Amino acid sequence: MGFLTKIKNKLGIGGVKVRLDIPGEIPKQDEGEIEGKIVLTTKSEQEIVNMVVKVIEEYTKGRGDDQSTSDIELGEVEIDGGFSIKPGETKEIPFTVPYRLVKSSNDELKEKGGALGALGKVSAFASGEKSKYFVEADVDVKSAALDPSDKQMIKLV
Repeated sequence: MGFLTKIKNKLGIGGVKVRLDIPGEIPKQDEGEIEGKIVLTTKSEQEIVNMVVKVIEEYTKGRGDDQSTSDIELGEVEIDGGFSIKPGETKEIPFTVPYRLVKSSNDELKEKGGALGALGKVSAFASGEKSKYFVEADVDVKSAALDPSDKQMIKLV
């Protein structure tokens, strides 16, 4: 491996590319599992140390200047690597990541139905509560200073 190739690999140029293959939507339930695949490709030989797949809720509350966003990890699975990927090769690694939703007090009110459910919906709207859900895959590559990753939104319906 030439000197220039080593530098490019350290910076992630021409290195491993990561793509998540997941469903676009899943049923909304308190807890469950998401099945998918991590698809890896590369232009130069690379050694994969491990992979981590996370389910993340991006929770936004408030409006305008008072708006705040926080990321809440709902589930995680670590997948052992210990393999090499060759130039032009594509590897697909299946995974199943369990998750458990976190509920706000307004969510709990909404589930009660009736007058309390309506109050929960109004309160969530008034406080500007919104949630987006993502699946993120991080791949630890032995020779790379910047590890590749992919993050995709998933809808809960």
